[in-house]
Amino acid sequence: MWTFPQCVRSWIVSDRSVERPGIGGKARKGANTPVVSDVAANVSRVRERIATAARRGGRRVEDILLVAVSKGVDPTQMLAAAGSGVTDFGENRVQEALPKITHLRPQVAGAVRWHLVGHLQRNKARQAVQLFEVIHSVDSVGLAIALDQRAAQAGRICEVLVQVNVASEPQKFGMGPEALPAMLQSLSALSGIRVVGLMTIAPQADHPEVARPVFRRLRELRDEVTRGGLAPAFAHLSMGMSEDFEVAVEEGATMVRIGRAIFGPRPRGT
Repeated sequence: MWTFPQCVRSWIVSDRSVERPGIGGKARKGANTPVVSDVAANVSRVRERIATAARRGGRRVEDILLVAVSKGVDPTQMLAAAGSGVTDFGENRVQEALPKITHLRPQVAGAVRWHLVGHLQRNKARQAVQLFEVIHSVDSVGLAIALDQRAAQAGRICEVLVQVNVASEPQKFGMGPEALPAMLQSLSALSGIRVVGLMTIAPQADHPEVARPVFRRLRELRDEVTRGGLAPAFAHLSMGMSEDFEVAVEEGATMVRIGRAIFGPRPRGT
């Protein structure tokens, strides 16, 4: 297991006295983000909840990757999460991720992997390949081809997941389940990208159990395309966020994308 660079861990400790609000509490005067100790405690609680859900599902906790979604999050808090053992961070937008990753990469010294978990436009493919190790939101053959071309130009292979709109929500991106087999067949000819799994976003609901059929269906889709020979056994199912990740783990998630439960509510406008 990697250890966070000593210079960064020392800097995090020295920053603990800064007054900021606790998760779920009222902001103190002049504060707008949680203290780093709150972030560390939240990471610990999330990991405990993942482990408990894994036991309920008869799974190994080692098979589940925590991706801390840092949309709208201050780099200080991201460093605090990394200092607590988080190795993977997810960003929603290329334009927000670019300055943050550029700023943080020298400090984390290769100890962190960056994931794009939000929608990606084709004209951002070049930047996405340069910034991210994993892209969760491939939802069209055209986007996959653009990433393939940019990855080939960069001399690398980009890991991607195909986003499936399991619930067929018109306001969300992702391909319909019925289009998945043809999509995977088209992507099999591309050498600059490697499809490592499927991703979905469950409908917003007041109770996490509402998401269970969606997560179960994504797992079934993975199994169906594997049995049909359309794809190798995918390593990953990226599903579950702060509101429903425990149900996702029970249903087979190998990546959970957690933002609010680690960093607190997002600032307005992000």
